[in-house]
Amino acid sequence: MQFEFAGASKDEGADFGGRTLRIFEIGHALEDLAIRWLRGAGFDLYTRKGNHPDGEQFGFSAAGGRIRGHVDGIIAAAPEPLQIKVPALWECKTMNAKNWRDTVARGVVLAKPIYAAQISLYQAYMEAQVPGMSANPALFTAINKDTAELHHELVPFDAVLAQRMSDRGVRILQATDAGELLPRIATTRDFHECRMCPWADRCWGLSA
Repeated sequence: MQFEFAGASKDEGADFGGRTLRIFEIGHALEDLAIRWLRGAGFDLYTRKGNHPDGEQFGFSAAGGRIRGHVDGIIAAAPEPLQIKVPALWECKTMNAKNWRDTVARGVVLAKPIYAAQISLYQAYMEAQVPGMSANPALFTAINKDTAELHHELVPFDAVLAQRMSDRGVRILQATDAGELLPRIATTRDFHECRMCPWADRCWGLSA
């Protein structure tokens, strides 16, 4: 993550290939469908400012724009029987069948902790723009790309997790500005996050 903040070039051949880009595009298309489905089910869901197709995405910016993000949507009203408190953050992810089943079985906090951290961080940073965002659970939607099944889950705001993630970002910025390289997240290169990192060669090529 520090290499990304520093603007370091990715390892040779580490840029997204055509297949990965197609997967991303399919994810965006499914998210658009989920928006339509939720609205059809009676949700008042805003995904862009003014709710216009060409409006800006809702998002936040901190630390001079070096920490920023965009949210998938904000729920202003939901069908009464669901008793969803609003305003509420809406986040949508697409998954293969294996990951989707795991998320359904264990919940997003345990099955996909990175997604859970993202949700809490967004709830915290969006509170200034949308008062009440952090007081109400977020609605997380997971789409099974293999079967078109949907999973909806309410995720309460985790202030401790949000603060920890925010502090981590600040620590990375401070170290980068000071020219300091933070310790690696693992002791061996075969760690799963290292295998997926586009800066792995650069990172492991440096002295510890």
